[in-house]
Amino acid sequence: MVKYRDSAQLDPSQLGGSRRGSGGKIAMGGGAGLLVVILALVFGLNPSDLLGAGSSTGGEPGTSAAAPYQQCRSGADIQRDRECRFVAYTNSIQSYWTGTYDGYREIQVVPFTGQVGTACGTASAAVGPFYCPGDTTVYLDTGFFDQLTGQLGAQGGDAAEAYVFAHEFGHHIQNLTGVMRKVQSQGAGQTGPKSGGVRLELQADCYAGVWLKHAANDPDSPIQEITRDDLNRAVDAAAAVGDDRIQQRTQGQVTRESWTHGSAAQRQKWLNQGFSSGDPNSCNTFAAGAL
Repeated sequence: MVKYRDSAQLDPSQLGGSRRGSGGKIAMGGGAGLLVVILALVFGLNPSDLLGAGSSTGGEPGTSAAAPYQQCRSGADIQRDRECRFVAYTNSIQSYWTGTYDGYREIQVVPFTGQVGTACGTASAAVGPFYCPGDTTVYLDTGFFDQLTGQLGAQGGDAAEAYVFAHEFGHHIQNLTGVMRKVQSQGAGQTGPKSGGVRLELQADCYAGVWLKHAANDPDSPIQEITRDDLNRAVDAAAAVGDDRIQQRTQGQVTRESWTHGSAAQRQKWLNQGFSSGDPNSCNTFAAGAL
């Protein structure tokens, strides 16, 4: 389990109710939602088409709490209430990017169950955690981590969960840099191990690894230490959501042409790349020969 700094102050205001903005496509997350990924991989569908993600009006809001973590005020609170670890992940990730990316501003994480209305459309829990560029918000399906271990076979643990969080914030960085818009402007349906969509997901994995490298460096961080076991669990989670692993589990064979997120080996490689370098500039998955 990740070691937390009891004396660190937590800011629960970074997790709260939903926000709205202009329309956009959902950026599929690290876990990407088991059902949506299975449908995409087995039937060759575009995940965004399954979500009504092009809608700017969204739909009826799902069950998301306005201020669900107000009891989480310090690192010590994680021992009393394990839900507070979500605040620790969020605070640490945003603190890192605030100090690393010029002009970064804190965004919200919105927990939900069932379904949730967003600026990217209405999403169900089948989507899992995801980032919506339309309202610059990370949406957290709170039941996903049971799915990660139970259905996808990951070892789990706090570092595995934190990797998923950090991957979603990686998509926010891509939104800020313009990389996400460039890839999405190339049109839907681009799949395969070297496709733009896969490169986008692998870069978000790399950004997650960069954060993991620095997570415990700040003396004010709620995360006190990232151990080798923590890294191993994060890498294991990345492999568990590899397209080839999911295809093998669901259809008994691997179809590379329909990949949307990258293979287990690709995801492990780029998460490790970020952690080893500790440098976001090392995460250019779009460079010639990167894949």
